[in-house]
Amino acid sequence: MKIVVCIKQVPDTAEVKLDPKTNTLIREGVPSIINHDDKAGLETALQIREQVGGTVSVVCMGPPQADVALREALAMGADEAYLLSAREFGGSDTYATATIIATALRKIGFDLVITGRQAIDGDTAQVGPQIAEQLHVPQVSYAEELKVEGDSVIVKRQFEDQAHMLKVKTPCLITALSELNEARYMSVGGIVDAYNKSVTVWGFDDLKDDLNPEFIGLKGSPTNVFQSFGKQLRAPGVVLNNLSADEAVDAIMQKLIERHII
Repeated sequence: MKIVVCIKQVPDTAEVKLDPKTNTLIREGVPSIINHDDKAGLETALQIREQVGGTVSVVCMGPPQADVALREALAMGADEAYLLSAREFGGSDTYATATIIATALRKIGFDLVITGRQAIDGDTAQVGPQIAEQLHVPQVSYAEELKVEGDSVIVKRQFEDQAHMLKVKTPCLITALSELNEARYMSVGGIVDAYNKSVTVWGFDDLKDDLNPEFIGLKGSPTNVFQSFGKQLRAPGVVLNNLSADEAVDAIMQKLIERHII
């Protein structure tokens, strides 16, 4: 089975900084990691390969420093890695990103594509389903359990109050929850091997035969971000002690009036 896992390098920090001019994350100088959901998907792909054979390829779209994330994936056991990096790709929203990745996946070839449910720096959960739509393959999102059965994949997808068991034929795309699997540790030998392997880098020129420049990058992104901002800390609550019920109600009403809530 030919499995391709899409990963994203994301900031490893709660102190996210934003560029006020472009409304995008400032990534320079910020430690980065493989997105948690993506790493669970990669572990699942490696386990499937161990069970039924095949290959595991890893794809990441990002700046040149995303090479580090791909080498971590190689150290975990992936067979090959692809970095999609070009100035033309910069500023892509989820639609443009999915367009670029889908083009690369067609070139690589696949039976099963696994992506994370969503990235911790964007939280849109859109890229995986959009890739499936562009590839014209079935997709199952929110996978908590996954196993291969012949030319089909059995998936348990988890929601807040219910779960679904689905059977889907390959080729298909699955988006993984972080609960799908706990990623293995990298061995010393795996790390050494990872840096002896080459990462294939594809830019716009490598994909241009099947990639319309009108649908990628900032120009090809239908989403307009008008404002981005960090998490706003809430003011501490007020505790009303030693008051009767009537006094407490009066005090609460006064606070609401002062804040122009009522």
